[in-house]
Amino acid sequence: MNVMRFSKKWALALVITLLSALVSAACSSGGQTTEAGLDKELIFANWSDYTPENLLVKFDKEHGVKVKLSTFSSNEEVLSKLAAGGEGQYDLVVVSDYTVDIMRKQGMLEEIDKNNLPHFQNLSKEFLDQIFDPGNKYSIPYMAGNVVIAYNEEKVAKPPTSYADLWSEEYKNSLVVLDDQRTLIGIANKMQGKSMNDTDPAVLKHSLDLLMKLKPNIKAFDSDTPRNMLINGEVKAGLIWGAEAALARRDAPNIKTAIPREGLNLWLDNFVIPKGAPHKRTAEAFIDFLLEKENSAELPRAFPYMLPNDEGLQLIDDSIKKDIAVYPPKEDMARGEYLIDVGDATSEIDRIWSQFKQ
Repeated sequence: MNVMRFSKKWALALVITLLSALVSAACSSGGQTTEAGLDKELIFANWSDYTPENLLVKFDKEHGVKVKLSTFSSNEEVLSKLAAGGEGQYDLVVVSDYTVDIMRKQGMLEEIDKNNLPHFQNLSKEFLDQIFDPGNKYSIPYMAGNVVIAYNEEKVAKPPTSYADLWSEEYKNSLVVLDDQRTLIGIANKMQGKSMNDTDPAVLKHSLDLLMKLKPNIKAFDSDTPRNMLINGEVKAGLIWGAEAALARRDAPNIKTAIPREGLNLWLDNFVIPKGAPHKRTAEAFIDFLLEKENSAELPRAFPYMLPNDEGLQLIDDSIKKDIAVYPPKEDMARGEYLIDVGDATSEIDRIWSQFKQ
């Protein structure tokens, strides 16, 4: 009789424990996901000064997802962070064309489910199905742009028209340039009449020699907000992102843009989902949110780069679309060049950059 009473008490306790566990689990699950089944947190890594804060707030308000933003200053920096920290650090990252290629080849990316991107159809066809990701299996266009020469017309004796002009003694200790190895080495290649992607040892050696000769003219390396030094009058000119030149002119009308006659460095930045992303479905929801017509138009309003979204482009002011720093003439775009993955030659480019920067 005592044994039976004990068994009944034990069974009752076990049932209560199991019910409590189930209730706790249900509450926990409900606290971590939204009604639409999205995770309540998204870890997003993007270039500095490249993500409109109002869109993060809007996504949280509409979808109940808090976006935690992390920033970086170069493709090499984000690759290094991913390699050092392993999988699961980020849900979503924005990287440039050749970096997508590197990550795709090394198995670092999750395939994106386009069934979760109903607004994919808004994207401009000219920016899709690129060589670095045929069929856009792993990447979705974010924004595009170029590298231009920006200069203070009140401080230069003669407006520059080429990269080579910046090697003049007139610019001694008065240039701001991007802290970007592929861009700077590529420009030195272009000055030799070669491709930005040329990996011939003789070409790269000469590019290093050219960069060493440019070094006395460089006051600062800045890929984040190089416009500030132009606006403040700390430098005469710079090799900077086109959008930075456009933003500089808004604050200082004396800042002008020159398209280098050697040819533009063009680039296309893309969303990618790193392998092992903890919140993949939520990352896809955020991509689609930014592909919506009205939301996509907010991107170039805040940061005037080229928008690869036909629907959103309809809402963009002509002052942006007619700015040559943002949208260069078609003939200059046709002569421009995108960076590609250079494979094993990357180590030599790393070495050249280290020697240049030391």
